[in-house]
Amino acid sequence: MLFDLRGRGRRRTVQAIYLSLAILMGGGLVLFGIGGATSGGLIDAIQGNGSPTNASDTFKKRVEALDKRVQANPRDSRAWAELSDVRFQSATSGANYDQTKGVYTAKGKAVLLTAAAAWQRHLALSPEKPNTKVAKDMVQAYGAAGLRNYAEAVKALEFVIDATPNPTFQTYAQLAVLAHGAKQTRKEKLAAEKAAELAPKGQAKTVRDQIKAAEQQLDGLATAGQPNGQ
Repeated sequence: MLFDLRGRGRRRTVQAIYLSLAILMGGGLVLFGIGGATSGGLIDAIQGNGSPTNASDTFKKRVEALDKRVQANPRDSRAWAELSDVRFQSATSGANYDQTKGVYTAKGKAVLLTAAAAWQRHLALSPEKPNTKVAKDMVQAYGAAGLRNYAEAVKALEFVIDATPNPTFQTYAQLAVLAHGAKQTRKEKLAAEKAAELAPKGQAKTVRDQIKAAEQQLDGLATAGQPNGQ
């Protein structure tokens, strides 16, 4: 899976100041080239009117419709993926997500659990080629700002890497930190080495240092409990 360790591909300028924070916070995932929770999809379609009530109603109707689909056909892998996606987007909107701190509220985490459950059903039906968009969602859902199930976050990110022609050094940096959280030491080391290898010329040490800093922050979250006092 992961450690075919593909070629260098396109390189980006190191954003050293934000790198460690971006690794940890869901809203910063776009820095790693693996997408974010609020770009495209259902959220963009409903945010134009600025009404949280309408947004909540829209998510509720979509979830109800998809619930009916999976109840009628429990082996509908696509429906399970769509259900996970909608539940995730619901968790990352309104009162479920603290945009200022970049963390999920207790209510949002409860919704994330339902998104994760639907994702696991999808994975069981499509273990070789799961939905890549939803895999990106799950990297955030299982990450430091969400459920903190780092082993599942690693698995989801590996699916994303497998589906990406030229993964960036930021993506491997993300993987290294998540593998650290999952206590997958060998994978952490290999991903960090790959991130340094793909880094722009002269920036390998900076990338390694930022990975270490992010890992220390992750360890700090485990010690302190909820992120940012949540």
